[in-house]
Amino acid sequence: MANQLILDLALPPPTYAREDFVVAEGNREALAWIERWPDWPAPALSLNGPSGCGKTHLGRIWAARSHAVVMDGSDLDGKSVADLTDLAAASPAIVIEHAERAPERGLFHLYNLIRERGGFLLLVSPEPPARWSIALPDLASRLRAAPSVSVSPPDDELLGSIILKQLADRQLHAGAGVVQYLVSHMERSAEAARHVVAALDRRALTERREIDRRLAADVLADFAGAA
Repeated sequence: MANQLILDLALPPPTYAREDFVVAEGNREALAWIERWPDWPAPALSLNGPSGCGKTHLGRIWAARSHAVVMDGSDLDGKSVADLTDLAAASPAIVIEHAERAPERGLFHLYNLIRERGGFLLLVSPEPPARWSIALPDLASRLRAAPSVSVSPPDDELLGSIILKQLADRQLHAGAGVVQYLVSHMERSAEAARHVVAALDRRALTERREIDRRLAADVLADFAGAA
């Protein structure tokens, strides 16, 4: 029953507004680069880090600032030079998530087209381009010359702040030690925090329980069982 409750959670879509981004030591430099735009030294910026570190949120903040379109690296598969020319003409600012998945020639042509038009690319990936396996030398040289900034996974302070914000957004009160317990035992990502707080909210309401360490432990056990 509890597992089913977790799996059936209907979460609202995440919000990617600048005011919802929690700043900490591990993401401060990346945010500074995003907010520095359009004063970038190259037409591309590489934004990298592990899953759940906040790369997507930063990418959407930049997309809002630059009126960029957001696409996946695999979206470039099969696109002709004419297709890419139309894309660059219509969208002088582009976020490419999972940029490491983009076909090399497609990304090479798009980079050149964007540069010719004075546009910008934000390349989001787990690793910086210097660690990609790139067979096309001209693409490798362009991407490795572009600035690259990393985002670290949430530390204890940041993860705790994210949990507190999620609780506050839902107007929930957590008992003493709940946030510290969650920080010590849960997956370290903002998305996991959203799911855990939603589960706490649902179970507290359904079972008429206080949000205390026992409920937090039950919820995390359910997540572990569902996984």
